[in-house]
Amino acid sequence: MSLCFYLDKGASLDPDAPCLTLDGVSRTYGEVVELSHAVARALRRSGVAPGDKVGILSANDPVAFSSVFGIARAGAVWCPINPRNAAGETAELLDLFDCSVLIYQPAFDELVATIAPDLPSLRTLVRFGPADGTAQAFDAWLDAARDDPSEETAPADDVVALVGTGGTTGRPKGVMLTDRNIEVMSAITLMSYPFGERPVYLALAPLTHAAGVLCFPVLARGGEVVIMAKPDVARFLELIEAHRVTHTFLPPTLIYMVLGHEALATTDLSSLQCFWYGAAPMSPTRLAEALERIGPMAQLFGQSEAPMMISTMAPADHRRADGSIHTERLTSAGKPSPLVTVAILGPDGQPVPRGERGEIVVRSALVMAGYYRNPEATAEVSAHGWHHTGDIGYLDDEGFLFIVDRAKDMVITGGFNVYSAEVEQAVMAHDGVRDCAVIGLPDEKWGERVVAVIQPQPDTTLDADEVIGFVKARVGSVKTPKQVEFWPDLPRSTVGKVLKADIRSSLAPQS
Repeated sequence: MSLCFYLDKGASLDPDAPCLTLDGVSRTYGEVVELSHAVARALRRSGVAPGDKVGILSANDPVAFSSVFGIARAGAVWCPINPRNAAGETAELLDLFDCSVLIYQPAFDELVATIAPDLPSLRTLVRFGPADGTAQAFDAWLDAARDDPSEETAPADDVVALVGTGGTTGRPKGVMLTDRNIEVMSAITLMSYPFGERPVYLALAPLTHAAGVLCFPVLARGGEVVIMAKPDVARFLELIEAHRVTHTFLPPTLIYMVLGHEALATTDLSSLQCFWYGAAPMSPTRLAEALERIGPMAQLFGQSEAPMMISTMAPADHRRADGSIHTERLTSAGKPSPLVTVAILGPDGQPVPRGERGEIVVRSALVMAGYYRNPEATAEVSAHGWHHTGDIGYLDDEGFLFIVDRAKDMVITGGFNVYSAEVEQAVMAHDGVRDCAVIGLPDEKWGERVVAVIQPQPDTTLDADEVIGFVKARVGSVKTPKQVEFWPDLPRSTVGKVLKADIRSSLAPQS
């Protein structure tokens, strides 16, 4: 099933309904369908064959997102390029993916001019705006193919998207997502969370990542996607009220900013049915605050290789039957999704008893087809017949999944395993902490010592000894940080994840 299905399904419900909206200007379903056909014709005229790779380099934009469906109609593979990537990372991904066409915004002229000469597979450059150098103007590119036949082509090998992994631990890999992966992800979304007729989804986070994938089930319901071109918390709150937004997604770092914004108390959020959070662990203290001040929060857990929906926790799961907050569940990632099997494996590749910790592994049609041109990495991540997430966790007696760490982030101190996420949750319970990261550093006595790097709340001064005492009372002396650092901000990836490798590099002793 092509990515076009979601758009065309929405258009069949009402072609005149608003589909993609930016700054108060809406494109209807009929207009987006028409544009997608025009993009498909232009791609075929440019020599794009089924299975060829087409990159889009753009901030959140309706025309850019409409082009995704044109790529699908041509049977090509969508390669979303995060606009926040550095030039070197963008070049590396375009080269890795063998992209033959790049469609981009003028804001990236300098970047494209720098990297394009070294990318021999990149045959066609298309620019939103006037032609510039070797790049064709988007409108003229479409016009040249206006009279060509409009036809749809099935994607080669059913791969519809090629997504780069974070690349924070070395060369990124290309995750091959099939039409079935997206279909299962969309089905789980619609099964697991509240959806009424014609939802309104507000997309602030990059459409190249989670925010974009969540658009597909919304479009299948004939919903409207309200797009924000850049992060702005005040504007985010205004749009929820103005458009009667029903669904949205933010990573925890931006939710903390929403909670700290003065306009939150006076914004009408009554339209919200589902405020998704994910992409990083969220402080249970802040989550409880969000449940009271924002409303229906909903967790999702996934990764590029198994998009979004390995486990889900709907708004109702955050509360007990009497309406009170279910505090014990606030550190959970929810239950394994209806179409996903989750197990916890020990080092020997065998399942561990319920409640014991091990690596979270998955079986599902949600899981990728593999890594592009990397059979060795594909085999490694698929060992023992399971997809290995690289996350450490456990399942409780009710079947809720708890993620305690990334395998590579576990700290072994004095012979004990310390899971950084557990310590981070204890630190984040402090009212003066906005965010934190816990790592291990070499230590002559302990092997590794637990180190907490803390971003304080604005206009807050914290004392290291006081924080250490606060954490010790919650998790005990073994897990308590032996070193506390205060930084004005934490280094983050382009999707908001804290870069612990950068923190380690900054704090590790120099040889």
